[in-house]
Amino acid sequence: MADRLTDLLKTRPWLLADGATGTNFFAMGLQHGDAPEIWNLERPDDVVRHYRSFIDAGSDIILTNTFGGTANRLKLHNAQDKVFEINKAAAELARRAIDESGREDVIVAGSMGPTGDLFEPIGPLTIDAGAEAFAEQAKGLAAGGADLLWIETISAVDEVKAAVAGAKAAGLPYALTLSFDTNGRTMMGVTPAQFAELCHNLDPRPVGFGGNCGTGASELMAALLNLQEAKAPDDVIVAKSNCGIPQYVEGAIEYTGTPELMADYARLALDAGVRIIGGCCGTTPAHIRAMRAALESHEKGDAPDMELVVAKLGEISKGAEQQQAGPLGEIPEAPKGRRREGRRRGRAAG
Repeated sequence: MADRLTDLLKTRPWLLADGATGTNFFAMGLQHGDAPEIWNLERPDDVVRHYRSFIDAGSDIILTNTFGGTANRLKLHNAQDKVFEINKAAAELARRAIDESGREDVIVAGSMGPTGDLFEPIGPLTIDAGAEAFAEQAKGLAAGGADLLWIETISAVDEVKAAVAGAKAAGLPYALTLSFDTNGRTMMGVTPAQFAELCHNLDPRPVGFGGNCGTGASELMAALLNLQEAKAPDDVIVAKSNCGIPQYVEGAIEYTGTPELMADYARLALDAGVRIIGGCCGTTPAHIRAMRAALESHEKGDAPDMELVVAKLGEISKGAEQQQAGPLGEIPEAPKGRRREGRRRGRAAG
């Protein structure tokens, strides 16, 4: 299958991905509780303007406005019958933004976030049903011209398997990122090293994998350092961190990460061997612009340790600091009744 991302990485030591979707749409008028994915049909010019803001800031990869684009999520907005249409439109708008920018080297990554449902035996969703939902979304993204699929903010192994099956049905390569937001693990207990082992056994394997979202740059960097023990030499590692943590300031949500902090994070990620670097919730074009300047002027150095990560980016959890990963088969089950509904909007809500 064609893989523009891998081809571009053969000529570049790093690629810069984009930042947040929801955070920037809120600034453009999106109301809390509304689905940004609907804007692909109702406000296409604003979606193109969003994409262009990151292309113009220096992003080499832009993610489509489809984080919540499965029927499972769109049914909350009575749009479950428009999955293909919404996802196809999002990718087409991304291609339009690239054409308008005059850049030919930008990759369109079709964002696929979690379904919001728990998988059996904890919840009602089967892997086969999840795969069907992801396949419907993936086929729309492929029809709209996405170069690859970008499965993100996942926390459970079964959801990884379902999403990969959905990506395979669309015939596109895919990247895969988990959110390590619970004491150095995902909410469902997966460690970074266990995730690397999983990726090495997926069929097909992802063209890149790593972490996104989470609780800030320091915790994501710690997760990527914990991933190193299981990393293969040819693995393409992805880092797409939240821009600090959200705070309620004078009636609005603001993130604590400054452009300077995100520039430090970009340099540390590059030193750690990360090939694809970007931002997640709270990351604006101003942050991406600072990260681009930092990467272009930085000469790759030695891989950082936890002490340097803390000094540059802030504290990390004890779980990340002291983590010793067991084999993949020892991933613990989540407690019954634990829900993630409302938390997993991730990048789209951030």
